[in-house]
Amino acid sequence: MTNSLKIERDGTILKVTFNRPEKKNAIDNPMWVRLRETFIEADVDDNVRCILLSGTGENFSAGVDLTSFGQSSLGDEHPFESAARAVADFSKPLIAAVKGVAVGGGATILFHADIVYVGKSLRMRLPFASLSLAPEWGSSYMLQANIGAQRAAELFFTAQWIDSDLAVSYGLAAGSFPDDELLEITKAKAHEICKWPASALREIKKCLRAHHKPNIDLAFQIEQEAMTRLAGSPENIEAISALFEKRTPNFTGG
Repeated sequence: MTNSLKIERDGTILKVTFNRPEKKNAIDNPMWVRLRETFIEADVDDNVRCILLSGTGENFSAGVDLTSFGQSSLGDEHPFESAARAVADFSKPLIAAVKGVAVGGGATILFHADIVYVGKSLRMRLPFASLSLAPEWGSSYMLQANIGAQRAAELFFTAQWIDSDLAVSYGLAAGSFPDDELLEITKAKAHEICKWPASALREIKKCLRAHHKPNIDLAFQIEQEAMTRLAGSPENIEAISALFEKRTPNFTGG
């Protein structure tokens, strides 16, 4: 069993920690599988009232490990897709403590968190346009729902970096704290939440999320269709090649 995703219990809090600090906590296929199973199991575990999601070391997550992304057979569902559904469908509070890099899937997973606290070192980015890819994790809807259409479009189209001040001012995070205090503050908030009955927490989350669900489901479908059209295109190949070769991509196609 890989230890690249740490699972620990703290009372009724389940702490889930990305644990590949040498790779900026980039998420490979075994991690996606374990993340999916962890959320599915926690959803039906009466001893878990909330999940606290964080990353080991200086970063939250660099998102999908691009070296493993092509390991699924053509036409097979990549495990990050089923992991995304498990996180999106989680019926209990999900709280995240995020510092350093939060890029791609390491950012879009946060749009399904109920509360996000960030460290002062936050560097968040939605790099999809720069990689000639479509959004993922239902983020094309969730980001608009969280911060509005204009701001969401700006972040998607420009692929700009988002710091802690911007994240809080846009409503991507509930608060910003020094990195060395972030996890303890987030943990304290999780304990504050977990003192209430699990049944109440579930019903509150259901009330908060019910009117979003049809749109989330549609976003997953549309994004997957768009990703299928774009992944492996000449522009996408050039973008990935340029990333690994540490150069500016040369986009000459459509």
